[in-house]
Amino acid sequence: MQKSHPKKPIFKEQSQSLPGLESRMDPLPEFEDHSPGSDKLLGKKCIITGGDSGIGRAVAVAFAKQGADVAILYHPKEKEDADFMVNYIRQNFKRQCLSIAADISKEENCKTAIGQIVKTFEKVDVLVNNAGVQYPAADITQISSEKLMETFSINIFAMFWITSAVVPYMPKGGCIINTTSVTAYRGSAGLIDYSATKGAIVSFTRSLSTNLMEKGIRVNGVAPGPVWTPLITATFPPEEVAKFGTDSPMKRPAQPREVAPAYVFLASEDASFISGQIIHVNGGEIVNG
Repeated sequence: MQKSHPKKPIFKEQSQSLPGLESRMDPLPEFEDHSPGSDKLLGKKCIITGGDSGIGRAVAVAFAKQGADVAILYHPKEKEDADFMVNYIRQNFKRQCLSIAADISKEENCKTAIGQIVKTFEKVDVLVNNAGVQYPAADITQISSEKLMETFSINIFAMFWITSAVVPYMPKGGCIINTTSVTAYRGSAGLIDYSATKGAIVSFTRSLSTNLMEKGIRVNGVAPGPVWTPLITATFPPEEVAKFGTDSPMKRPAQPREVAPAYVFLASEDASFISGQIIHVNGGEIVNG
């Protein structure tokens, strides 16, 4: 009989309250790869939800490095991370960076936030629907209706609301990129509701691509595997955080900077003939779709 080998910790045991801050993580997530920009997105006006931290932060930095002006939507409790981002982008890349605090679980807040952004940007070339939340639960009976509705409201309903508000301001050649997850393809016993929203995002992406094709707007998605972000330290027990990502084929989680290039590619002219597709940045896990 083959012996099982317990996963070894690769991080310190740690925890923090939701929604989580990057500054309280050890080690800090790596959000920039320090490669030179090449103006692939020069002059583009981009919105990234959840752009203050995690994958969203890395995407915002990567876009700015490529010459884009960015607007980030963030949860009001993450102002520290948002302020850091605004200063970082303005100082390092000399690009515009707007930050809008919004609880996107409410439709009215989504529409108001987009309205604020378009007053300055006037158009939106790229929308990255990235913000998300998760509440691990060992059993489906432990998922309350309140948490279920919150998870769906933030993870998928907000994508509908924000996209609906953005499309009238998106010119031909614009694109939408939605963050889904490897859990949409293989499921997750401890993240049933979260995985369900991520599966919905895949279908939303494909259907929206078909719907917006005549407008000349491309729609694609990125399905990351485990990524070292504040959401991990804010939702998993400390002992699980210490071993996070070690069950992936590469035996570690991705750093946000390793995921961001997929978004740059999809937002650029390099992907001008690609729509309705999902890019899998998951550390080697083989999935269908």
